[in-house]
Parts: sequence; C-alpha cells; structure tokens
Amino acid sequence: MASINMLEYGEAYTTLHQPAVIIGGCLVLVALILSIHLIFQHLRSYTNPEEQKWIVAVIFMVPVYACESIISLWNYRFSIACDILRNCYEAFALYAFGRYLVACLGGEERVMEVLEGESRKQLSKPLVEEEDKPLLEQTAHKRSFISFFLQPSALGKDLYKTVKFGLVQYMILKTACAFLALLLELFGVYGDGEFKWYYGYPYIAAVLNFSQMWALYCLVQFYNVTHQRLQPIKPLAKFISFKAIVFATWWQGVGIAILCALGVLPKDKKFRNGLQDFLICIEMAIAAVAHVFVFSAEPYRLLPVSEHGKVSRKETRAILKLEEGGKEKPAFIEKTDTHVESPGTSVSESVQDIVIGGGEHVIKDVVLTINQAIEPMEKGVTKIQDKLHLSSTGSDSKEKDSKAEVEHVQENITESESHMVSSKEEVISETVSGTDEQKDTRPN
Repeated sequence: MASINMLEYGEAYTTLHQPAVIIGGCLVLVALILSIHLIFQHLRSYTNPEEQKWIVAVIFMVPVYACESIISLWNYRFSIACDILRNCYEAFALYAFGRYLVACLGGEERVMEVLEGESRKQLSKPLVEEEDKPLLEQTAHKRSFISFFLQPSALGKDLYKTVKFGLVQYMILKTACAFLALLLELFGVYGDGEFKWYYGYPYIAAVLNFSQMWALYCLVQFYNVTHQRLQPIKPLAKFISFKAIVFATWWQGVGIAILCALGVLPKDKKFRNGLQDFLICIEMAIAAVAHVFVFSAEPYRLLPVSEHGKVSRKETRAILKLEEGGKEKPAFIEKTDTHVESPGTSVSESVQDIVIGGGEHVIKDVVLTINQAIEPMEKGVTKIQDKLHLSSTGSDSKEKDSKAEVEHVQENITESESHMVSSKEEVISETVSGTDEQKDTRPN
C-alpha cells in the first residue's frame, strides 16, 4: 500500500513539476523586475547613505530568495547549496533591518542618548514612591535582566547592546548551522525534515528556532521603546513586510516537515522541497510588490539636496548689439546655471559605499559580539581558577599549620622528656645521697 502511494506521489510530482517551474519562473521574473527597479531607484537617489545602504540590503532579500527557489525547484540537486545561500542572507537581512532602524534614529550614539533619556523617565517614577531605597539599588533593580521582558525602556543604553547582540548572534548561528547542515548531509546524518534523534535536523532546527525567536523578540522590544520616534518612516508596515518573509520561509518549511512526518503529506524529499520552493516563489512576488510601497525611494528623491550635497552656480555673460533707429546699442545678457552635486548619486559610488561601508559595520559588530560572548566565559574560567588556587593555597597553609603544630608538640614532648629525665636524675641523686648518709650513721 505504501509503495502504491509512493508511486502515486512520484507520478504526481512528475506531472506537476513542469507547470510549477513555469508558474514559479513567471512569478520570480515579476519579483526580480520590481526589486531590481526599486534598488536602482535607491542607487540613483542615494542622498542618505546611512539609511539607504541597509534598505538596499533588505530589498535584495527578495531577488536572492526568488533565484535560489526557482533554481532549487528546477533541479533538486542544487537544493542544499540554495538553502545555505538563503539561510545566510536571511540572517544578514535581519541584521540589516535592525541597522536601518538605528540609522533612522540618527546613529548609534543618538540611539543611546534616546534610550538613556527613556530610562531616566522610568527611573524618576519609582524614586518618589521608594524614597527609602538608595539610588544605586533602585537603578540596579530597574536594569536587571528581567526588566528586558517587563520594562525594556528602563535598561537605557544596555537595551541597544542587548538588541545588537540578539541580531548578530542569529547571523552567526544561522551561517554556522547552514554549513554544519551541509557537512552532516555529506556524511548522511543530517536527515532534512526527519524528526529522529540520530539525525542532526531536529537539533539544528531547535537551535535556529530559539535563536530566530530571540532576535525577532529583541527587534520587537526595540520597536516598543522607539516606535514614537520612528513614526515618520511608518515602521509598522516595514516590520510586517519584513517579518512576514522571515516567518513565512522558516515556519513554512518546519510546518511542511511536520506534516510530512505525520503522514499528511508525502515523505518524498523532492516533493517536500519542491512545495517549499514553489510557495517561496509566490511569496517573493507578493513581497516585491509590498516593498515598492513600503521601501519607496520617493522620500529620498524629494530630500532637500542642499543639506546633503553641494550647490554650485555658473554665471555666463554675453554682449549683444541691438539696432534702434539706425544706431547700435550694446545689451548685456546674464545667464545663471545651478548645478547640484549629491553624494553617491552615481550607481558605482552607491554600490561601493554599500559593499565597503556595510561590510565594515558587519565585521565590527560580529567581532564585538564574539568578544561579548567570550568575556563571561573568560570571567567564569578565571573565577574557577581563583577558587582552585585559593583551595590549593588553603590546603598548603593547613598542611604547614599542621606540621608546625606537630613540631610544636614534638618540642613539648622532648622538653617534657628532658624534664622527666632531669627529675629522675635528681631523685636518683637524692636516693644515693640518702644511702650514703645511712651508711655514715651506722654504728661501727
């Protein structure tokens, strides 16, 4: 019966594969045209590099997803490589979206100032109610780890450090797990979509699920604190459009794997991966349309260029001769040309700034995050070493004390023995003298 079902599923996959590739290819073409056109608009109107470099990185997520999905749908042998590419760029896109929000707020220093201001507002309320507690104790209580869940605005600049750590840790783990999955697949122990303890898929899925949820929760907490200051960019629509892509691709894949494990869908890997890739092709076309409205380049095109570029004027004067009543009179004509030079308006300069400038930020944040993760471990190791050292020095001191006590006891014993010997000698001498006296007192 199972073999008959597998044959039916195989025939269904063969029948539906070609129409799915054609439909998916058309949708991918739509997604590519819209996304590339939008990216090109941002590169031509590159008037705010600190924001637009991250917008381009987020928009580029659609072409990457669409291309790898149609390639994987067309040929199953490229599915593993395409999944690695998609997972790596998904992690980078989440990081880029967080950096975009920071850029919209004015940069890292400005964000820390804003968060510290929000923290002071929160700390000023309990100071009136809890006057008996010292200020340092209240501040430490408010900036505890629990306040990140209950009252994130009280953390101040520590909230930004936590959010950055949450985003970068997902980027690192997602990339590392993608290559680990490739390594396990080469050894035949990955088991894509198989929830069995001797396969690596369920463990990697659990780790990535927790890491992704933590990164998205950090973004939500950051949005809750700064949403009023982000109102000019309409952040809610951007949040929904971006998170829809991340959640749709991840949970969709996990959901298909669960349905296959339960027997609702066939367990054939080609069918499972093909269904996932076809759905992503549909979703990327929808996401490309949404990005045209959500991440439009119009606000940057309409920015006052005088604030972001150089304005130069060129005056041209000419002398003409006019004839009036048979007489020639000179006439002066002045022409002023205004030339505006905006930074990075050429596509080549824009791409160079995105690649080099964005790459420097990524490397810096990755190194900082790794150091933040290693620092507590180093502190823990040093504490353990200090305890071991103290215990060893304590035991040595105890041994020395015990040796000193033994030597002291031995000295006391020798002193007592010498005293006893001397006393015995005195007794003997006394007895000897006594006997001599008795000898003398005897009658002759």
